[in-house]
Amino acid sequence: MKVDSADLVKLLEIQEMDNAIKAAKHKASVLPVHQTIGELTRQRTQLLDDHIAAKTAVLDAGAAQQRAEADVIPVKERLARNQARVDAGEMDPKALSTAIEEIAHLKHRIAALEDAELEAMEASESANSHLAAVIEAVKALESELREQVAARDEAVAQLAQEAKQLGQARAELGAQLPGALMGLYEKIAGRSGGVGVAKLVGHRCAGCGLEATVADYNAYLAAPSDELIRCQECDRVLVRS
Repeated sequence: MKVDSADLVKLLEIQEMDNAIKAAKHKASVLPVHQTIGELTRQRTQLLDDHIAAKTAVLDAGAAQQRAEADVIPVKERLARNQARVDAGEMDPKALSTAIEEIAHLKHRIAALEDAELEAMEASESANSHLAAVIEAVKALESELREQVAARDEAVAQLAQEAKQLGQARAELGAQLPGALMGLYEKIAGRSGGVGVAKLVGHRCAGCGLEATVADYNAYLAAPSDELIRCQECDRVLVRS
């Protein structure tokens, strides 16, 4: 294939643009913020689980407190009735002795129930405090997550815009080249990791990095200046200096 040396220079420019486009897309996919968002998302999932557990604990503690409060009421009412009977002075000695013993038992029982009620209240307060702390943690983490997502979207958009501009410039430059040359480049690049053209640097192809044999190198140099040459190792288009 005959080719103008100026077209080969443009083809190298297209290769550089393709490399830059590929680099921009790769950079967008490996931004550190992706890892940050992933970690925050995992933390958020754990916190939401903690939130559910904390809400359940609050409900359980509240129910336990209500039961403790309810348990002490009938005992106090019974104590009041017995005390009223004793205070009325209308009981015979045996009944009075029994009532006094029951009053002592009821007071002991009330003290135990009130201790349990106090523990239930403290447990409920603790559960509510923990729930409030979890809610605040969720809010703070979600705020940070929103900030990181916004930062990621901005960075990705900038890289996408960069790739778009490079793509437009590439299309304009590609339109200046012969269709056959561009077609060959695209074909080679498609099967060679995106690199379809490379410089011949000394005896070495910059595309595959392999050094040409003496015979191949001499053939490269002997070819007419308008002859398109290909690397005998990787088949890429070679551009002589």
